[in-house]
Amino acid sequence: MAEVLLRHRLTALGVDARVHSAGLFVPGLPAHDDTARAMAAMGHDLAAHRSRRMTADMVGESDLVLGLARAHVREAVLLAPGAWPRCYTVKEAVRRAGIVGPRAPGQAFPAWVAALHAGRRREDLVGASAADDVDDPYGRGLGTSERTAAELDALVGELVELGWARTSRGDAA
Repeated sequence: MAEVLLRHRLTALGVDARVHSAGLFVPGLPAHDDTARAMAAMGHDLAAHRSRRMTADMVGESDLVLGLARAHVREAVLLAPGAWPRCYTVKEAVRRAGIVGPRAPGQAFPAWVAALHAGRRREDLVGASAADDVDDPYGRGLGTSERTAAELDALVGELVELGWARTSRGDAA
């Protein structure tokens, strides 16, 4: 969900960014039917989606890694410890971006992401947290998938507004 929503918003702004999703479990699976239906209701087609397993290379080569839960961020940091300053839950990234403020026109994306990292502690990734984790809808019904899709759409929209929308059009991520 987050991959499609982020890619859609960045493309609409003319931002040249590579957006990919990867998880912790079995690769090669299609999106769950409820997830596909929830996203279709928002105008997004997940028919071609297949799950991928997160790797150290994926994490290490990324300018920004967004997880839906602390568990995803912990795994990313374990795979590529040097990527810690670039790994956040979506909720944490939005919260920190709201504090740091929007990326200024001409500000390099890595510099803005580095500013988000100020004051973070690895200990903050321990356990689960409603403040940081997006509810996983997998197998929990269409209603849960719709609520999660709406929540992610709002979070991604806020992150894109702070990280990209106020910079010059086409500014790379």
